[in-house]
Amino acid sequence: MAATEFNKPPPLPPYPEVIIAAVDALREPNGSNKTSISKYIESKYGELPAGHSQLLSHHLNRMKESGELVFWKNNYTIPDPNAPPRRGRGRPPKPKEPVPAPAAPAPARPRGRPPKDPSVPKPVKPKVSTGSGRPRGRPRKMAKPTGGLGGLTEATVPAAGTGRPRGRPPKVKAPLTESQFN
Repeated sequence: MAATEFNKPPPLPPYPEVIIAAVDALREPNGSNKTSISKYIESKYGELPAGHSQLLSHHLNRMKESGELVFWKNNYTIPDPNAPPRRGRGRPPKPKEPVPAPAAPAPARPRGRPPKDPSVPKPVKPKVSTGSGRPRGRPRKMAKPTGGLGGLTEATVPAAGTGRPRGRPPKVKAPLTESQFN
């Protein structure tokens, strides 16, 4: 029983330590990718937990975001403290100018439009005349004339100056002849 405990691989330390040890031990010039890091961990520590690939991805992303690792061209490297930071693609952002803090905050204004002062009289607008004596805009409709009892209808009243009534002329009916009744 003591022999089986002696041949057991060492227990797995925390993932960040394992990852940094793997990247440092592999010493690849452009950094190590995820599969090479995973193979190194598996060779050193033997049996890995069931969710090893998800755990490795999670810790690599956390270490990348915190700055413990640098991710460049699908490889992870330990950042060099003397190296300038690498820029990503695209245009660099503008340098931010510090915003001066206001000396004293302005008093809070109520929401909406301020109410009108009732003591101020309303200004009177003078009426502007158009100069021609006519009112502005379209003239009003004239009232229809009442023709009385036997007044003429619109169709029979000739339009002024044309000699013809307005609108479509009525349909002409052929006169009745005696030959039609026979």
